[in-house]
Amino acid sequence: MDARNISLLLSVTIALISTAFLWILTEISPQVVIVAFFLDFGVAFLLFYLSLEFTILREINKVYVVIDKLKKKDFKISRKSISSYVPAIRNLNYQLYAYASQKQQEIEQLKKLEAYRREFLADVSHELKTPIFAAQGFIHTLIDGAMEDPEVRDIFLQKAARSLDSLTRLIEDLLTVSKMEAGIIKMDYTNFDMYWLTTQVIERLEEKARQKNITLSILRNENETYYVHADIQRIMQVMLNLVSNAIKYGIENGWVKISLQKKEDKVEVQVEDNGLGIPEEHLDRIFERFYRVEKSRSKDKGGSGLGLAIVKHILQAHQSEIKVASQVKKGTTFSFQLPQASSVPSTELQMQRLLQENEN
Repeated sequence: MDARNISLLLSVTIALISTAFLWILTEISPQVVIVAFFLDFGVAFLLFYLSLEFTILREINKVYVVIDKLKKKDFKISRKSISSYVPAIRNLNYQLYAYASQKQQEIEQLKKLEAYRREFLADVSHELKTPIFAAQGFIHTLIDGAMEDPEVRDIFLQKAARSLDSLTRLIEDLLTVSKMEAGIIKMDYTNFDMYWLTTQVIERLEEKARQKNITLSILRNENETYYVHADIQRIMQVMLNLVSNAIKYGIENGWVKISLQKKEDKVEVQVEDNGLGIPEEHLDRIFERFYRVEKSRSKDKGGSGLGLAIVKHILQAHQSEIKVASQVKKGTTFSFQLPQASSVPSTELQMQRLLQENEN
């Protein structure tokens, strides 16, 4: 039944009751009673019709529209559909809208997770396939007869071993990222000298830099100390990844500068290079697992594609954030902050032992 029929029924009822009382209680002419009937009917009909049509029924119709969309799994409902007149209906409509919005967000999130899962599985399959197929090829070649030539045998065995070593590193890095995301790996905090740790990183990567004639340097205020409170082995892992990447993607005869600077109660570390740089559209994704700016060029340079993902998770566990700024053909700068140590750090010998213990 629509608003017009309901209003007509109610108006006739009210007009009849009021005119009946008027006829019984007062001595008036039939003409006046008839006029009173039509007057009561007209006023009542107008009031009921406007009230029902523009407040209750219209808002109830909006509720039906929302319910119909929910049935059709259409969760894109505008806030304009929420009632603004009758409080009870407004609340009902709002609850429906909130439910629909929540479901819409859940569906969008599930779609993103599904896309991420497909991409991740494809990346893992590709990354695992490359070293496995390479080692398999070398071994089958040896089985097919190359084993008889000592020189060829040694070369192929070395190549197969390198492929398997690459596979081992990939699996270890993947397990590390998975454990960090699951919160299984805990940080072992200690006080240490960030400058000393940086010198250790440079010592380990000097030969790699020398092959491309890249200069490694540390920029700091010699009158300052850079003591931090963090997991020394994990921060070593962060620094090795960042500096190694700077060398790997740097230009011949280039440079990599590691800057240390105090900022309030933090020590800021910057790793800057004058390499090829990263296009702006890739900056938001370089910390994703297996993401590479240029897949073919990056693949030639080796690596698991998990280094920056590990860096991000380690720093997040330290309540810090890795930041990146880059310009194509000018270079890239990675930076992060660590809390300053509240006391004197371990001695150099103690720090060296901590690194060796954790690595073993």
